Amino acid sequence: MSSNRLRSMAVNSMGTIGRTLMIFLLLAMMFEGEVCGYRSKQWRRSFSKTDMKYKPRKPLQIEANETWVWPMPAEWTSGEGTLIVDPKLELVVQGSLSESDVMEEAFERYCGHIFVHQTIMNLRLPSDVPILQRLVINVISDSQTLQLGTDESYTLTIPASDKASDVYLEASNIYGALRGLETFSQLCRFNFETKFVQIPRTPWSIRDKPRFQFRGLLIDTSRHYLPLETIKKVIDSMAYAKLNVLHWHIVDTQSFPLEIPSYPGLWEGSYTKTERYTMEDAANIVEYARRRGINVMPELDTPGHAASWGVGYTQLWPTPDCQQPLDVSSKFTFEVIGGILADFRKVFPFDLMHLGGDEVDTTCWNETEHIHHWLKEKDLTPHDAYATFVLEVQKTARKLGWAPVNWEEPFTEFGDLLSPDTVVHEWYSSNLVPEIVNKGYRCIVSNQDVWYLDHLDVEWELFYLNEPLTDLNSREQQELVIGGEVCMWGETADPGDIEATIWPRAAAAAERLWSPKYLANSTDRALPRLQRFRCLLHERGVGAAPVKNYYAREGPEEPGSCYDQ
Repeated sequence: MSSNRLRSMAVNSMGTIGRTLMIFLLLAMMFEGEVCGYRSKQWRRSFSKTDMKYKPRKPLQIEANETWVWPMPAEWTSGEGTLIVDPKLELVVQGSLSESDVMEEAFERYCGHIFVHQTIMNLRLPSDVPILQRLVINVISDSQTLQLGTDESYTLTIPASDKASDVYLEASNIYGALRGLETFSQLCRFNFETKFVQIPRTPWSIRDKPRFQFRGLLIDTSRHYLPLETIKKVIDSMAYAKLNVLHWHIVDTQSFPLEIPSYPGLWEGSYTKTERYTMEDAANIVEYARRRGINVMPELDTPGHAASWGVGYTQLWPTPDCQQPLDVSSKFTFEVIGGILADFRKVFPFDLMHLGGDEVDTTCWNETEHIHHWLKEKDLTPHDAYATFVLEVQKTARKLGWAPVNWEEPFTEFGDLLSPDTVVHEWYSSNLVPEIVNKGYRCIVSNQDVWYLDHLDVEWELFYLNEPLTDLNSREQQELVIGGEVCMWGETADPGDIEATIWPRAAAAAERLWSPKYLANSTDRALPRLQRFRCLLHERGVGAAPVKNYYAREGPEEPGSCYDQ
């Protein structure tokens, strides 16, 4: 058979296959099904603007829900009154922290959110009704230390419309006061008819505290660089949802964007010389987050996920062609890690340090002659060397005052050898948490099936219903689960789409981690509040995607209200 004939048959065959595949995909789109792993978007988009017909819409009754606060407070009562808020609202800070630039700055920030539609110069307040004129904040402790387990509880008391003109917010420390200030801001609504900011359903009495002490969000600045302003916007939006730990996955295989003064060659592994962070930038991010009640937990993932390290120091690679895991046989490897961690400690005060340890393929060690010889000399298998590497890095971190956090693989591979204060970060095995806590280790939950934000087809309902304490019956077991974290891995997220990929699904997990379980148990009841929270994010400049999207970060399907998308 001639080569031309073979080529012609191949072309015809490919054409037939292509046509068949196209028919399957069209059928999938028409019936909203799934074919060969492809699931279409709902088949509702018009082909042109002229095809869209106006649909009369009934006004949405957005005032009917029991409370619009997100996440839901632990306890509250409300009434039937309405109170006007003076746009010249005064801040009064009492107690041990009578003068606090953090509180004053937060108050100004929230006033900007609350009074975004108002201008004081031409506003005439009614003289025959009570006006809320002062926000009185009583902070019991003068400590401004923010760590794991810092008390974030608060009480908020808003009077009835015919009572006193002060709202009272009390907290044991400034960070609880920040949480209460967020709640207060969400209760304030602008009335477009009267042009006053009002608080409906007064009086309010709220007693609130978080269910879990660790409520995290991971960002990944190695797969795509995130400018400082993007990171700050993420931190701002975390505070709106009462998340309190930014897990900063700073470096990985693809790039090493952070300056390390002890080993300045490391950031030669950045994508470009403009996609970098100085140590001063890192300190600035930590302080920016602290002033919003958010800890920053850095991650230094080793020995895998580290090929970018060798761009500046090739001796960290086993060989130029076999670049990770890092060279376990070299003292220089551990000297560099020690230098990085020492530099980290100068700017990252949080008690927890994430050391990675996941997805380590030791094949490279076996295939590299000098490492193979070292293993034989030490009478170690590659698996033994993996354990040795992780334990040595843990030891270094603990000497610097950190409790080590590792992804779940070190636990599943050699859990009995880990430091007793290790926090195991579950991500891959959805049923691993009971085993972790039964061994006495603390745990962070990040089940990839439901709490990985880069999984775009995981809808908000699954984020909302993921229960960290599933199959944990004793109080002792439950207390070892310090909380959970949603993960925004950066392979397909950059500054152009990160906000819409994170929000509003991260908010669904945030309520699970903050509110009592008996209150966060119905997606039907949560839906209108989550839609309202998404609109609130828009009002504050956060590009959150529609709540009802099947795929995350896509735009709305059709014209409509923010409250119904």
